Amino acid sequence: MKSEKLKLLASVIMAIAFILFIYGVFKVLGIVGRTQVGTNEGVYTSYVTTSQEIQDKAKKLTLLCQSKLCKVQSLLNFASNIPYKTNTFQKKSPQKIIQENFGDCDDKSNMLISMLHALEIEAYFVLVPKHIFVIVALEDKHLSQTKGLWVNDKKYYILESTAKDSMVGFPLKYDLDEIDVIIEPFLNSKIKIHTLEYKL
Repeated sequence: MKSEKLKLLASVIMAIAFILFIYGVFKVLGIVGRTQVGTNEGVYTSYVTTSQEIQDKAKKLTLLCQSKLCKVQSLLNFASNIPYKTNTFQKKSPQKIIQENFGDCDDKSNMLISMLHALEIEAYFVLVPKHIFVIVALEDKHLSQTKGLWVNDKKYYILESTAKDSMVGFPLKYDLDEIDVIIEPFLNSKIKIHTLEYKL
C-alpha cells in the first residue's frame, strides 16, 4: 500500500516537473520571439530594458529639462559621449554600457531607446546596412528648420548615438532605399512603411 502511494506521489511529482519544464521552454521561446525580428541581413536581436536603474538614470539626466526636446537632447548627449568601441562577440545590456563606459552603435542605441522609453517618448530603431540609429517623434518650434525622416506622413528626428555631441535631427547619411526595417523594440514589431521621405 505504501509502495503504491509512493509510486503515485513520484508520478505526480514527475508530471509537475514535466509541465514546469514545458512552461519554461515556451516562456524562453516567447522572450526570444519578443526580442528578435527578421531583417535583410538576418535576425536582429534587441536588448532594451525597462529596469529601474535605467529609468532612474533617464530621470536624473533630464531633471532640469522643461521641454521634451531638452529631455531628448540630454539623453542623446549622454549616449553620444560614451566612447564608441565595437563589441562583436557580446551584446551588452544598457546597464553594462554605463558601467563599462563604452559601446558600439547597437549597444548605445539600445541604451538610448531604453531611456527614451522610460520617459514615455515615442522612439524607434532604424536598421540600415551595418548600422542602427534611433528616430524620435517630437514637436518643437526649434526644430522647424531641421529635416526629419517622414514615416507614413509623420515626422521623426534622427538621433545618432555614435556621433559625439550630435544634435537631435542628425542628417540622414543613407539613401532611403537602404533603410531595411524600422522597429518598435519593446513590442518587437516592424513598422509597416507606406511612405518614407527625408525632408523639412
